[in-house]
Amino acid sequence: MEGSAKGLMLIGLLLVSFFGKIASLSVTVNDVECLYEYVLYEGDTVSGNFVVVDHDIFWGADHPGLDLIVTSPGGNTVHTSKGTSGDKFEFKAPRSGMYKFCFHNPYSTPETVSFNIHVGHIPNEHNIAKDEHLDPINVKIAELREALESVTLEQKYLKARDVRHRHTNESTRRRVVLYTVAEYLALAAASALQVVYIRKLFSKSVAYNRV
Repeated sequence: MEGSAKGLMLIGLLLVSFFGKIASLSVTVNDVECLYEYVLYEGDTVSGNFVVVDHDIFWGADHPGLDLIVTSPGGNTVHTSKGTSGDKFEFKAPRSGMYKFCFHNPYSTPETVSFNIHVGHIPNEHNIAKDEHLDPINVKIAELREALESVTLEQKYLKARDVRHRHTNESTRRRVVLYTVAEYLALAAASALQVVYIRKLFSKSVAYNRV
């Protein structure tokens, strides 16, 4: 019983320590903006997503998109996303060290990006305590942690996309309102010009009759 209680306590502590590992932030990209994440172990899974949440392209039909280039500590490109308003990524870290995530904005309008990243690590027999009963528990807990983090990442991605869709709908509504107002103003101006033109015609015909 005492061993079971210790095992449950260990599981609880490990689960608590594994939560909150996802880094979430919002960044404004004017030209090039780079973020950094340190990976402790070679072979760790680096996963994440980004969504262009708030864009100022008002008259365009859709967002032109950003580029994301991820480079390893050795300077090699490990992931690339081109011209997209949102994307998910996942790769195995070829080595430990600092990884660079650079957003490139080819347009002059600043774009606000919601960015989420998680570095997943599942221990193996070389880096966990040498206990034949605890080893499988540690591995299972790590796998459960990664599954939970994957679900959390997906939820954050969907939430950011939902915010972006609301912004797009609001932008579309404003465009429709402006188009409608402009159409009414154009019709009013055309009607006024027609009235002025008809009055001029009648005034000329009256002058001719008097002569």
